[in-house]
Amino acid sequence: MAATIGIMDSAYFVGRNEILGWINDRLQLNLTRIEEAASGAVQCQMMDMTHPGIVPMHKVNFDGKTEYDFIQNYKVLQDVFTKLKIDKHIEVNRLVKARTLDNLEFLQWLKRYCDSVNGGLMNENYNPVERRTKGGNRSVRGPLKNSKSLQTNNSVNSSSYDADQVALRSSTSTGAKHMKPGANDTSSKVQSMTKEITDLKVSVDLLEKERDFYFAKLRDVEVLCQAPELENLPMVVAIRKILYAADENKDALAEAQEIVSELMNAEQTGLSDDSVKTNSE
Repeated sequence: MAATIGIMDSAYFVGRNEILGWINDRLQLNLTRIEEAASGAVQCQMMDMTHPGIVPMHKVNFDGKTEYDFIQNYKVLQDVFTKLKIDKHIEVNRLVKARTLDNLEFLQWLKRYCDSVNGGLMNENYNPVERRTKGGNRSVRGPLKNSKSLQTNNSVNSSSYDADQVALRSSTSTGAKHMKPGANDTSSKVQSMTKEITDLKVSVDLLEKERDFYFAKLRDVEVLCQAPELENLPMVVAIRKILYAADENKDALAEAQEIVSELMNAEQTGLSDDSVKTNSE
């Protein structure tokens, strides 16, 4: 399956918000950033939903906060891939750094895989909250920036909910007395601009990746054209004419087409001569 998803596949153009919506909807979570899925626990549970019973959920640490904890989760995930004969290598060292682009790409691939198995439909018999209670917890070895426990997204009992509501109302009424006019507007503008900047960064990262992809292809063509046994062939000369054309040279394509036309005419002339020679014999 993994081998059929190329780097330019539509799967890798699914947006960050769509990925987050997919995760939150399927697993009843409330993630707001891609980096929050860097622990690997989300990926493990997505596989558990797609292939019920295949993931040893008691080994999945939903409370992980260190790279060590994350690595253990990805080991579980890689074992699941091996069992299912999924040809997909997990770049653990990159994912545990909680960088947005690396994790977004992996989640884009995962969504495409899960959709290919279940047709994009949700498993109505799957209880994600109940399955998460089977996840294991390990001792925390130190804080990790930008990490958030997934367990905090599970259902909360009514007494703690009421206490939170009381505290929220109290803090709101107290804060309202001291808040300066326009503070709410400023805060919302900052949040909006921050989100916009994040989206732009993701878009730039994707564009740079696309640029590098096409550059690599052109470089492969260039290397092939430089092969001693090929470099003097008319077709190769025409290709190099386009590759090495300066930006202001608008005639490069026309010149290349002329070279190809001359080649084709020469071949046709040669075929005609051979035909005449054969008939005369």
